[in-house]
Amino acid sequence: MSLAENTSEFEAELDKSPDAFRTISEVADDLDVPQHVLRFWETRFPQIRPLKRGGGRRYYRPDDVLLLQGIRRLLYGEGYTIKGVQRILKEQGVRRVQAIGRGEPLGQLAPELPVDTTPSEPQATLLSPPAGENTAARAQRGPAFGAALLDERILSALKATLFELAECKRVIESTRDDTNRDDSPA
Repeated sequence: MSLAENTSEFEAELDKSPDAFRTISEVADDLDVPQHVLRFWETRFPQIRPLKRGGGRRYYRPDDVLLLQGIRRLLYGEGYTIKGVQRILKEQGVRRVQAIGRGEPLGQLAPELPVDTTPSEPQATLLSPPAGENTAARAQRGPAFGAALLDERILSALKATLFELAECKRVIESTRDDTNRDDSPA
């Protein structure tokens, strides 16, 4: 492709109407996030449904872009977690998050539910042995005793984090596989 052709394509992108569909690279640039983040958000927010064409190319409608802008503002600007944004989408709807994407005031949003790491009952810490335990009992117990002391809420939060990390890994690997397929000689 010549420089003139490349320049005219770029100018055409700048002159797009507000109702035009946007490519993933255009949306990623507008939101200042990498493309893989948009793909990851699609796995977390089923409300994001770009039009997919041949070769898996994504085209985002103006409503999709507004939704992504709202999600980005909530995650990066307001400090919500993915679960918090999912809750807002469930309780207040897509239109509300799109309005946030347009820059409307946050108003009454569902408050972020913090992960409570305090035990429900007083318990020993993971590093301290049970009260009154003698040295012989400690030696028999071994290092695994702390696992039983994990509070159920902490364990749930850890499982959710592990699931999100596994999803991130899956998205990265699928992107890497797609890139390797594109680079392989035909």
